[in-house]
Amino acid sequence: MSSPVDPAGPAGPSGLPVGDLPSTAPATVDLPVPESALAVGAHPDDIEFGCGATLARWADAGCRVHFVVLTDGSKGTWDPGRSPADLAAERMAECRDAVAVVTGGPTDDNDDRLHFLDRVDGELVDGPDERRDLCRVIRTVRPAVVLGHDPWRRYRLHPDHRAAGFLTVAALVAARDPHFFPGVGPSPHRPDALLLWEPDVVNHVERADGHAGRKVDALLCHRSQHETTLGIGPGEDDGVTRLRSMVAHQLAAHGAVAGLASGEAFHLLGDL
Repeated sequence: MSSPVDPAGPAGPSGLPVGDLPSTAPATVDLPVPESALAVGAHPDDIEFGCGATLARWADAGCRVHFVVLTDGSKGTWDPGRSPADLAAERMAECRDAVAVVTGGPTDDNDDRLHFLDRVDGELVDGPDERRDLCRVIRTVRPAVVLGHDPWRRYRLHPDHRAAGFLTVAALVAARDPHFFPGVGPSPHRPDALLLWEPDVVNHVERADGHAGRKVDALLCHRSQHETTLGIGPGEDDGVTRLRSMVAHQLAAHGAVAGLASGEAFHLLGDL
C-alpha cells in the first residue's frame, strides 16, 4: 500500500521514481511469454501496482498467471475503528476481483491462481515457516517466471515490502534445491527468471502498451484502498481520471528507459 501522489510529481502510484530511474544501459525488453508465472506481493494490491500490465499481457498470450498474497491486509485503513478481521475479509474478496480482471477469468475459493499465506499485515518476516509455505507454492505451481518486490531497493519504508522481497528470493532458492524442505510440495523446481518490481536498478522493461486500462481496473477492484492508496476520496468524481493519468505517466516513464512508449520496469535476474 502506497501513498497517492500528484501525477505531475516525481513518483508514480507505486512510489517508483519516474523522473530519474536508476538504470543500467541498455535495458532488455520483453521476456518470451512464459507458460506460467507466479507473482508474490506483500499486500492484496501490491502485485497490480508492480506488474499488473505485464501479467495482463502475458495472460492474454496464454500464460497461466498465479498470485501469492503474503499478508491479510488488515492494517490497510486510516479508520481506527475499523475491524481488522472485517477489513482482511473484504480485502481478500477485492483481491479475487482484481485477479479476475488481470487474468481475464473469474476466481473462486478453489482457484489455484490465487494463494493467501495469511500472515498479519505489518508483521511479515522472512522466516523458516514463511519460506516453507512459499516454497510449497513455487514447487506446486512450477512457474517459469517469478515476480516480486525488490528487497534491495534503497530507502524502502514499508517493512512488509522488504520482508516480502527477501522471502521471495529465499523461497525461490529453497524451491530449486532438494535439501531445502524435503518432502514439501512436489519435486524441486528452478524458475527461468526472477523479475523484481520497483527496482533499485532497472535493467529490464516489459511492454505495457494496450494494458494500462487493465492495470487501473484491477487496482480499482481494491475498493477499501481507494482513499488511502489510490487517492480517490469519497464521492470524488475525478479521482479515477486522476489515477489513470498517474498510471499512464508512470508507464510512459518506465517505458522510456528502453525506448518504449509504455512499460513496467524491473530488475531481471536470469541465472537462478
